[in-house]
Amino acid sequence: MKIAFDAKRAAQNRTGLGNYSRFIARIMRRFAPQHDYLLCIPNAAKATQLADLPEADAYGRLSPRSWLGRRLPSLWRTFSIPRELRRQKVALYHGLSNELPIGIRRAGIPSVVTIHDVIFLHHPEYYKPVDRFIYRLKFRYAAREADRVIAVSEYTKQELVRWLSVPEDKIDVVYQGQQLDFAQVTAAQRAQVRQQYRLPGRYILYVGTIEERKNLKLAADAMELLRERGILPEDMCLVAVGRSTPYAEDLKGYLQDLGLLKHFIFLHSVAFADLPACYLMADLFVYPSRIEGFGIPMLEAAAAGVPAIGCTGSSLEEAGGEGAFYVDPDDVEAMADCMLRLWNDPALRKERSAMGLAHAERFADRRLFDDLLAVYRKVISL
Repeated sequence: MKIAFDAKRAAQNRTGLGNYSRFIARIMRRFAPQHDYLLCIPNAAKATQLADLPEADAYGRLSPRSWLGRRLPSLWRTFSIPRELRRQKVALYHGLSNELPIGIRRAGIPSVVTIHDVIFLHHPEYYKPVDRFIYRLKFRYAAREADRVIAVSEYTKQELVRWLSVPEDKIDVVYQGQQLDFAQVTAAQRAQVRQQYRLPGRYILYVGTIEERKNLKLAADAMELLRERGILPEDMCLVAVGRSTPYAEDLKGYLQDLGLLKHFIFLHSVAFADLPACYLMADLFVYPSRIEGFGIPMLEAAAAGVPAIGCTGSSLEEAGGEGAFYVDPDDVEAMADCMLRLWNDPALRKERSAMGLAHAERFADRRLFDDLLAVYRKVISL
């Protein structure tokens, strides 16, 4: 049986949606190798990230064949894929990143779509008007046309019901797994990563795009509060790993004005292969995001055994589990208290580390594959 995936993000995207797309393709082939898998790639020349997919050459690939399709890959992805899927005799199509091609139901192709979040509706201030308009059209169409809708958390499921009026019984929650390999990190690799990125002996870690929604300013304000009280540890340092944005530059200016810039290190080009060591050497992890569809860095911290602090109000409790601390995204005092407690108390860090590791076991590849396969079986016979 042939299963096709929307592989634009798998081929081109290094972060969130790309990691998720490669994860789904990987676990399906690993645990159900009897099927054929087809990656729909709108721009083969940009498929640089497929190197991160184990045995990438074992997957079939579908890309535009016509001159027009190659010149306008987005149009090919939106309108031409159903015809190609019929020609390939595809049994199921999975839209991995919030959308489905136009006409897929009319073409008789059973489909599943994963919708990761609807933050553009809940917090429109973080998006340009034109992006909100396009997303609204795409997400509503996908949710209506798909045979099943996958949400990556219970929180996102309720958001889909609330904001897109998707029937609750049409939505299945299938969590996403983390892809970092912590078990293979050696002492030599840790030392090399520490030297390459000039990491301090102790540090607090943040991983994610440094943008307004991620709310990293909360950690800065927490440090400022500790300093005002005369209890900011001199060696407390926060290492922020992630893509820079105008918000990141504003944050650096804010820290400069406060005189706290020496307590922060910003790393915008950390290799994916170096991330596990960055996690493992951290004393604690902070992820003060205001809203997430899932919040994979919280799960990564748990899997690394790094005690974490997240924020309430969305899905982070699902990702981080009971071993993490959670504070209101505007509560500076609570963030400062959690940061200081974990920084100063090795016994507490050890306790929360063990709880995080136990939580991460619930997101094992096999378990998530079984959940995904159960969704597919609601649509076709496998």
